[in-house]
Amino acid sequence: MNILLLGKNGQVGWELQRSLAPLGRVIALDRRGEGSLCGDLADLDGLAATVRAVQPQVIVNAAAHTAVDRAQAEPELAERINAQAPAVLARAAAACGALLLHYSTDYVFDGSGQTPWQEGDATGPLSVYGRTKLAGEQAIVQSGCVHLILRTSWVYAARGANFAKTMLRLAAERERLTVIDDQWGAPTGAELIADVSAHAIAQVRAEPAKAGLYHLAAAGETTWFSYANHVLAQARQAQPAIELKATEVVPVASSHFPTPARRPHNSRLDTRKLQAAFGLVLPPWQAGVNRMLLEIL
Repeated sequence: MNILLLGKNGQVGWELQRSLAPLGRVIALDRRGEGSLCGDLADLDGLAATVRAVQPQVIVNAAAHTAVDRAQAEPELAERINAQAPAVLARAAAACGALLLHYSTDYVFDGSGQTPWQEGDATGPLSVYGRTKLAGEQAIVQSGCVHLILRTSWVYAARGANFAKTMLRLAAERERLTVIDDQWGAPTGAELIADVSAHAIAQVRAEPAKAGLYHLAAAGETTWFSYANHVLAQARQAQPAIELKATEVVPVASSHFPTPARRPHNSRLDTRKLQAAFGLVLPPWQAGVNRMLLEIL
């Protein structure tokens, strides 16, 4: 089985290279591509040509325009990468009979309320990023291809930048940290996303009726403020000699850190549909964060 993976060097894409390997031959591309194969989501013709050349049984799109604030200033590029490129991949998948797995986001919702979002809830994106990601979802559904769309949130990995690393760096430099305490979600590791993706692909290949839209996030919920406190406490426990100046972490409202793109206050995702369909138990968010901290400290 040929598996075409796009976005191989992103946080999730890097882990997917590992988790997809047992399922078949993985042709993994980044934006630079490889030989005559194009992996640049901004090159729509090149993407279509790549699918025709590879003739994959599975396409996994782990690439996106994820710079939420920058998307406000470059909406055309965000639209091309997040909406038009998935549409091209979906049409190409339908033409060759491939399964398309695509990642989306809690940003398709307006972030209101306190109840975890279900797959069928009304959407209402607050930003260009959210709007273009929603348009990508809709294009995939309308194409008629067999698809898995996994909405996730608060993604992190040991590889690359992440919130925990930022908190540790700031805590080593400052005695007082201010962290947002009115946005709720569940930190979700790229490792978990990749492993669940491979599991779901294998099941949908065997049972196409399981295809569709699902929410994927670690269990539990927290705010960025509580997340920061957890990171610092775990770091001190794991490395008693670690030098952290921070003695005070202060909770603040989102308005304390104004950004070009509005962030949703409620990023909780209801994952019961995913767990029931694929026989999964999603671990608490603390488990993945603790494991990541042991890796980076």
